Amino acid sequence: MRGHLASSIAVTCAAALALPLALSSEATATPPAAERPTAGSPAPERTAPDDRTPDTPASGVPVPGRRASGPPASGPSASGEPVSGESAYGRPAAYGRPVHDRPAYGRAVRVRPASPGASTVLPEAAPAAPTAARTTRAAAVPGSTQSFPLTPLPPGSALRTPSSAPSGDRALPPSPSQPHGLARRDVRHFSLVGVVWDDPDSELHGRVQVRTRAGGTTDWSAWQDLEAHNHEHAADPDTAERASGRVRGSTAPLWVGDSDGVEVRVRPTATATTADGRTGGAHAAEPLPGGLRVELVDPGAGPASQDPGPETGHAGFPAAESAASAANAALAPAGATEIPALSRKETRAALSAARGVWKDAAGVVAGQRARPYIGARPRIVTRRGWGADEGLRERKFSYTKTVRAAFVHHSATGNNYRCAQAPSVIRSIYRYHVRSSGWRDIGYNFLVDKCGNIYEGRAGGVARPVMGAHTLGFNSRSTGIAVLGSFGATNPPAAVVKAVARLTAWKLGLHGANPRGKTYLTSGGGNLYRKGKNVRLNVISGHRDGFATECPGRRLYAKLGKTRAASARYQGR
Repeated sequence: MRGHLASSIAVTCAAALALPLALSSEATATPPAAERPTAGSPAPERTAPDDRTPDTPASGVPVPGRRASGPPASGPSASGEPVSGESAYGRPAAYGRPVHDRPAYGRAVRVRPASPGASTVLPEAAPAAPTAARTTRAAAVPGSTQSFPLTPLPPGSALRTPSSAPSGDRALPPSPSQPHGLARRDVRHFSLVGVVWDDPDSELHGRVQVRTRAGGTTDWSAWQDLEAHNHEHAADPDTAERASGRVRGSTAPLWVGDSDGVEVRVRPTATATTADGRTGGAHAAEPLPGGLRVELVDPGAGPASQDPGPETGHAGFPAAESAASAANAALAPAGATEIPALSRKETRAALSAARGVWKDAAGVVAGQRARPYIGARPRIVTRRGWGADEGLRERKFSYTKTVRAAFVHHSATGNNYRCAQAPSVIRSIYRYHVRSSGWRDIGYNFLVDKCGNIYEGRAGGVARPVMGAHTLGFNSRSTGIAVLGSFGATNPPAAVVKAVARLTAWKLGLHGANPRGKTYLTSGGGNLYRKGKNVRLNVISGHRDGFATECPGRRLYAKLGKTRAASARYQGR
């Protein structure tokens, strides 16, 4: 029997939030009381009453740090449609959010029923009417995540290669050392794919590959590799974000464009071991981490076009969106989709005018630290500009003391995107970092597409020293810039090098840092430097300078010398 639950969403107008003062190192700003859920307060949206799993108690509130079991890997619903693997991750009660992920408007959520064979559809509420007194129309709630378990592949499976099936394995029970995967199947539309697992401290030693089918066609792609070694893009050890209990291990995500079919295989790496377990003997497969799942992300619709008319403040903005916008209040009006570029003269004048507003954690005005060496502020697309759903992230902002260095990354999401699709790529990465990987927000402070457009990353203000989750061990006193794409074998466009140089000339200039100089950072722990070690680094460094990794790809890394010289020149050095 099919049960229908009608829901409606009431959008309230939040008062304008004052620009939050920067806090001490690794401190977080407490949100206004209006943003904080009270004990026992109901979730703003309801879920189907029978939508419970072994990890979701009868109260409907998930156990913090645990994820609800997903639907069956395959099989038709009672209506004859395939049951989607809608993400069933529990969100901590402090977030005040529903148990299930929200899909884009206009879609019905098919959730797992309590009894086999039944199918429950939760109709999505229509979006609220747009508010007239706003710079831009409210965008639809962007995107959704589908999640499917990866299971051991049976002997003879087409997903297994002869070399991956050990001799006599037909008599062996399922093992973590067996290849895992997901057979080819129909799914709802998605555009980005990644694989996650339960323990963030476990590495995936193996090869992760996916095939996808272009939406509305019968065309399947070739097998594509996902970057399996991704744990170096994460919050520092011993930080609140890392210790939240929500963080999972994950591959780098891959942008595949609009797709409605998927197939996955994960093959463990074979190592040579002796009978007593030492290396050097017969080949044995490394065990795969537990809880492997494939995550399929739909970025949803992009931000709406601008409405004509004057800006009248924060009226009509949800509280979380108001807070993200208010963090840039000294740079752009509330609700702005971009922070405009300034000349060097205008940048210096803006800094002088902002004195007393922008202060770092030590209480020093940013403009005083900038001295005469600062590059012109570049145009930056805001989070509202690329369509961030501010309800996904943790509502508090997190800051570090200052910015001494900039780490350059590549997103490893592939180069198969158009610049007009960059906002969709960023929304997908954001959702993957928060919903799938369990982070508080997108990990990078800034992102740059291959046309040289610059985007605001983690919320908290582009001129502020926001604590990111981009370079494990060195997120403190640094900023992280990710170039969208993969640059191990592909040269970055000249527009990318120029954009990174202009961004660092301004951002580092706010804190008096010389792009051609050296600086010291204290390691928070990693595979190159032990925790507590004082490390001398380039002010503009590649990710691989702080952690043993391929990031940002050898071709982009080779351009950092040119980037440093250009950035210093833009600062007037």
